Amino acid sequence: MAVHAHPDDESSKGAATMARYVAEGAEVLVCTMTGGERGDVLNPAMDRPEVWADLPRLRRLEMDRAREILGVRQEFMGFVDSGLPAAGEELPDGCFALEPLETAARPLVEAIRAFRPHVVVTYDENGGYPHPDHIKTHQVSAEAFAAAGDPERYPGTGEPWQPLKLYYTLAFSKAYFRAIYEAMTAAGLESPHGEVLKELADFEEPWAITSQVECAAWFPARLRALLAHETQINPDGPERSCPLDIEQAAWPTEDYHLARSHVATTLPEDDLFAGVAATATAAG
Repeated sequence: MAVHAHPDDESSKGAATMARYVAEGAEVLVCTMTGGERGDVLNPAMDRPEVWADLPRLRRLEMDRAREILGVRQEFMGFVDSGLPAAGEELPDGCFALEPLETAARPLVEAIRAFRPHVVVTYDENGGYPHPDHIKTHQVSAEAFAAAGDPERYPGTGEPWQPLKLYYTLAFSKAYFRAIYEAMTAAGLESPHGEVLKELADFEEPWAITSQVECAAWFPARLRALLAHETQINPDGPERSCPLDIEQAAWPTEDYHLARSHVATTLPEDDLFAGVAATATAAG
């Protein structure tokens, strides 16, 4: 199970991992906390009045296309996008980030108890970046992971189920940017990642990479899923300047931090399900 804040987050954070596990026979559910109603239109080709007027519906259509490309199941948890207020601005009434924790976690607990995942993937406490919905998604995911197996908590949301592992997705590390920058430079290409590395020079990454899933063969599917979010993704943006084959060779994994585990595992890992099969067999 992957828990994300908005449509498109599932395609930019862990999409190739999900596509790989689906191809290998796993069931994967994406839980999207909000509909992305207050998002911007980031693709200049889609920046039109009729698109802005119909953005909530379009983002759901985009999510459905991405879901089909990745082969996952997907459910909206029913909350309203908080937007990204400017400094000093208040969050809008009724938005996801202002919901009480138990109210916000309840549908996710219900989804966990119904789907019964062994592994849950979400963001760290900073949300991957400090968007209020990403931070709230972390809080809700941590709460649901801890509570879903407790029969005393969240009555009326199904039979208890305890997921075995909780991961934080680490989509963009300094090591990743450095590897892509060096690979593009070696190929004689100009890379925007040099500027990113300068900006991150003094940044201390809060979490170490504990788990790297080799999934380069599914990078094309990841890219197709990302581009399915037409309102959110500029296909000609600098973020897509690295040729796919160079990225596959330079950094063929998607990366995670194992935050909590109820199974024995040895770090570093190359499989999010490491330790799960033995535990499930013993329990069964």
